[in-house]
Amino acid sequence: MALLPFNISKQKRLKVVIAGGGYAGLAALTNLLQFAPDTDITLIDPKTQHLKITHLHETFRYPLADLLVPFTDIENRYGCRHISAAVNFDQSALESYQAERQLVVNGGMIDFDYLIIASGCESQKNDHDDSGNLLSLHDFATMSGSDLLTRLLDRNDSSELSISVVGGGATGIQFLFEIKQFLDRIRRKVELRLIHSGEHVLEQFPAGFGTYAESRMRDMNIAFYPNTYYREQQTGKILLTDKVTKQQFELPSSLTLLFLGKKPRNIFTANAFGQVIVDQKPLPNIFVAGDCSYYQSLGSNTLTAQSAVRKGKLVARNVLRHAGFPGLLEPYLHHELGYVVSLGPSDAVGWLVAEGNLITDIPALTIKEIVEAQYDLLLAGIDTYLV
Repeated sequence: MALLPFNISKQKRLKVVIAGGGYAGLAALTNLLQFAPDTDITLIDPKTQHLKITHLHETFRYPLADLLVPFTDIENRYGCRHISAAVNFDQSALESYQAERQLVVNGGMIDFDYLIIASGCESQKNDHDDSGNLLSLHDFATMSGSDLLTRLLDRNDSSELSISVVGGGATGIQFLFEIKQFLDRIRRKVELRLIHSGEHVLEQFPAGFGTYAESRMRDMNIAFYPNTYYREQQTGKILLTDKVTKQQFELPSSLTLLFLGKKPRNIFTANAFGQVIVDQKPLPNIFVAGDCSYYQSLGSNTLTAQSAVRKGKLVARNVLRHAGFPGLLEPYLHHELGYVVSLGPSDAVGWLVAEGNLITDIPALTIKEIVEAQYDLLLAGIDTYLV
């Protein structure tokens, strides 16, 4: 656990505004209160609940409610204030916020000593209209996977059902295996396939990830269409294009699930300490963390919950360091310690410590559960992260 040397507070009570109630925002909130319990924190997020979004694929097994933490609970537990609002930040406005130390929210002014931007980034969306049989990650944030899929299957009276999952990254793969095993549990005969624009799945990870996942797909009779672009879902069919030959073709598809990855928007560049840079100058009282941030440092800028939490914790410490004496800030040096992709409730593939150290099956699942338990403890006010 990081310490705060030389933190002799200059002010009686700091006012901190955190814009964004995701992984980075709540990591910042809990760490601020861990080191400075009297901090006056305002949390701004348009939603009413924090969503553990990295668990959404598990809603084929568990209720969606298990992944939701109402912001009212956060308010009651930590004594902060939640304002339901969306705040759009642009580079020119940030300089004004730095100078005035005020933020306009819902027509009112909020004073702050420090602003932490943790607004994240959204999943990519496809522009095509659909026939009601097209789902994205956003849909699973409002209804559990089991309820969504059951509803769509029940309203389709065709004897030959098929489901297409588009996107062979971590999210698409985790949903793919959960869907397959959910269909097996409810004994529904459905053809399941994966559409992916790359040659292999999980290409952003070491080669062993894709090799293992594809072997499990073959074992489960999941069809795989690599080097294939998604065009459109129409009633009863999916329109595709071969990446190599450019030939267009179609396949029967009762339902398509799109997992096209994250779409960076409003990415803020920060120095190694997490302070936003505008016109090549850092804004000393405005920090950024999470998927909306890019740090000019040796640390990891991957769009993962692990990096978001580490950045959130870092900016919390640096806010307190900056507010104290002598104001020495801590650089962001965190590197990924591992990554695990679940392949259903009883299998997984990942790496630990070094990317060449591949782990699968129960050991990988165990590591994933430990990491997830760490975050749950953090929300409860117990910080077990080493840095």
